[in-house]
Amino acid sequence: MNFDIRMKGTLHHPNVLVVANHVSWVDIFALHAVGPVRFIAKSEIARWPLLGRLVAGVGTLFIERERRHDTHRVNQQVSQALAAGDIVAVFPEGTVTDGTTLLPFKGSLLQPIVDASGHVHPVAIRYRTPEGAQSLVPAYVEDVTFLGSLSRICGEPALVVELTALMPLPAHGKHRRELAREAEASIRAALALPASDSAPGRRVDRESEAR
Repeated sequence: MNFDIRMKGTLHHPNVLVVANHVSWVDIFALHAVGPVRFIAKSEIARWPLLGRLVAGVGTLFIERERRHDTHRVNQQVSQALAAGDIVAVFPEGTVTDGTTLLPFKGSLLQPIVDASGHVHPVAIRYRTPEGAQSLVPAYVEDVTFLGSLSRICGEPALVVELTALMPLPAHGKHRRELAREAEASIRAALALPASDSAPGRRVDRESEAR
């Protein structure tokens, strides 16, 4: 797909939970390219043609979002993965945006890193053209199908995905909601987006591929 991955900073390791803003299904592969990172993804992805097999093959932990108590099961798996030395990543917005805004971060999947007294590592994701302008082409929003998204991306001569690893946030002694707010503020600042109380109310309907 001719993506140029540009990484600013490095991912800390071990005992780290990566949190990132969510724009596209490409986010997963871009982060894994600089990781390796294990993701928490909605279970439907495992059934996607080809992509589902690729996502499962990198150690993704799948969550049944329709089951209210499945978060507890997944959090146990995350705790085991962290104890084994893996880096785990989540998208705490719970859905995708087009990259021009940031939705409030949810803290439900951050509990394992609190229990492990580790660090939350915010990573800001931005898509650009080779000339440096922000690109909306990779955004997986609204009524775009996966095949439509893939076709649109492959139709571009080149795209840049810019990953910025920010200062890790210590989780020891903090509540998961506090950590979520801190990570959101860090990524919001890196993307030069307005504070949450003044951010645009625009929201997309597309559910997240990875929570």
